Amino acid sequence: MTLTRPIPDTLVTTYLEMTDPSQLNADYADDYPGSVRIERMNAADVQFYRFLYDSVGDQWAWRDRRLMSDHELAAALAHASVYVLYVDGVPAGYVELAQHADSTEIAYFGLRPAYIGRGLGKYLLSFGIARAWDEGARRVTVHTCNNDAPQALPNYLKRGFRIARIEEEPMPERYRS
Repeated sequence: MTLTRPIPDTLVTTYLEMTDPSQLNADYADDYPGSVRIERMNAADVQFYRFLYDSVGDQWAWRDRRLMSDHELAAALAHASVYVLYVDGVPAGYVELAQHADSTEIAYFGLRPAYIGRGLGKYLLSFGIARAWDEGARRVTVHTCNNDAPQALPNYLKRGFRIARIEEEPMPERYRS
């Protein structure tokens, strides 16, 4: 694990939602220097997914998918759409959309450390939200917490999400180790 910052004692989770496609304030990387593309991961490639999850989430203490067996993870991915951001042919981040009965959740979203701060997060998030609406979402949701990147919540708000609720709890032990 490469986490170098302290883990807070309290987990503060902010739940956000978008209820209409007109709320999306998209920002795309049309003027980004170099080749930028997003491709759907059409097969449940568990090892590649673990690479993405670990390289994006390690710095933010992501643990949930690490606790899943390969079989459990493959089953979860079978019910999700994963889109990978490539910059000059290199995987730079991903967005995972999970369809639920009444909504589409941005289940996981982020960039690898070398790609943070280049304006790619707003591009990838805009793509993910637009894709959720294109795939028939009636509502798009996402949540973030105080363990995530500090720019996550501002990015969600700038893209048009509204805060639905905020919850606080003692930091779960799985995020400390």
